[in-house]
This record gives sequence, structure tokens and C-alpha cells, in this order.
Amino acid sequence: MLRTRLLTAAVLLMVVGGCLFQASETLWNALVAFIVGWASWEWGGLARQRVTVRVGYTLGVLGLMLWGERGPQAIWMTASLVFWLTMVPVWLKGRWQIHSWTLLLAGMVVLLPTGWSLILLRRQGPELVLALMAVMWVSDTAAYFAGKAWGKHKLAPDISPGKTWQGVMGAWVGVTVYAGWVWWTSVRPEAQGTMAGLIRHSGFIWLLLAWVLAALGILGDLFESWIKRCAGVKDSGSGLPGHGGILDRVDALTSSLPLAALWVMWATGT
Repeated sequence: MLRTRLLTAAVLLMVVGGCLFQASETLWNALVAFIVGWASWEWGGLARQRVTVRVGYTLGVLGLMLWGERGPQAIWMTASLVFWLTMVPVWLKGRWQIHSWTLLLAGMVVLLPTGWSLILLRRQGPELVLALMAVMWVSDTAAYFAGKAWGKHKLAPDISPGKTWQGVMGAWVGVTVYAGWVWWTSVRPEAQGTMAGLIRHSGFIWLLLAWVLAALGILGDLFESWIKRCAGVKDSGSGLPGHGGILDRVDALTSSLPLAALWVMWATGT
């Protein structure tokens, strides 16, 4: 199982990483659309919809994504951020059962801004996308090892029994160290690129952003875990051997990337 998981992760890293740094904008946008379409298909499955509805939902999300390329993306990003900061905590605290059509509507607020964020951020430079996504990777990895070593107090046992408050603290420490390292490398005189310029412009806001992104990533993970629990499934899909579905891999990104995109919009004046 571990071998399969590592092999799948390596293939994903090569495909996505290669496209991130080498692909044309058109090819990158096509890859993002494919990921959003795949995630939409799985989301329809979690909403327990029949195949015809899932196909229609997937095509509808992709159509809105294409239309939104010419629309007010900042409004969608803001709506997504409000959803994650207000609705989702209440949703999880109340252990609300999720009705299918409610979940489908929520999926649009979750998936569309994620796709647009990946497109917008990549236009600013692939290193920026990598640095921001790494916040979630560092958070997840640090939380896993801290939870394994010291985890005693459950974070949300009814939703995700494996997560602990000690894991959360480990994530906070890991992200703080990572954000500090990124800041140090960005403010050095020889530092070049979009990321370095944004860090110099933002200053201490970068550290606050990294903390909030990590917190949102944990929230996104918990929300997807609750959706799967309501649907009575272990994984969102089976397309990624050893990992489950695409939503199982991007859950933290769906909740954090819209804020990252808003930060870039603010910092660059776009």
C-alpha cells in the first residue's frame, strides 16, 4: 500500500510540477480545468447523485469556470473565503447533515475559486504557486509527525479521529519555520522573482498569511472528512491508487488558495 501511494505521489509530482514550470498557459489552464472537472465529478458522487446529474453538474461547473475567466473573480474568491470562515465552522460544529442539492451549490463556491486561483497565481510565476502550496504540504506533514509522536487530545473525533491538537501545534510550528525561511530568502539583496517582491511588499503580513492558510487547510480537510462521513464513504473516489480521489489530495487547497489569490491581487494591484 505504501509503495503504491509513493508511486502515485511521484507520478502526480512529475505531471503537475512539469506542467507548472514548463507548460504553456493554455496547457496549464487545460490541466486545471481537468482537475476541477474531476473534482466536480467526485463532488457529485459525494452528493449521492445519479450519473446523469453528475455529468451535468461537472459540465456546468466547467462552463462557469470558463465564463468566470472574463468575470469578477475577486467576488467569487471573497465569497469562498466568507464561506470557509463563517459557514463551514458552523456546519462542522453543528454536525449538520448535508442535503444533496445544498452540497452541490456549496461545491461551486469551493471548486470554482480553487480553479481560478491556480490560473491566476501561475500567471504571477510558477515559483509563487509552489511556495504557497508548500504551506499546506508543510502543515500537513508537520501535523502528521507531531500527531504520531505526541497526539493525545483529539481535534474532532466525530469527524476525523486521527487529527489531534498536538498535530495542529506541530503544523503551526512547521509553517512558522517555513514562512520564516521563505521571508529570509526573499529579503536578501540577490533574491529575484515575483515571490521575493511580494514578500518585501507584504512584510509581516506574509507570516500572518501563512498561519491563516494553514488553519484554512485544516478546515478544508475536516470539511471533506465530514462530507465523506455523511456520504458513508472512506475516499472521495478511486482514481488515485493509494490516495483515493482527487478531492482527497486537494481538500486543503480548496479552502486556502482563494485567500492566497486575494493576497496576490491586493499586493500586485490586479
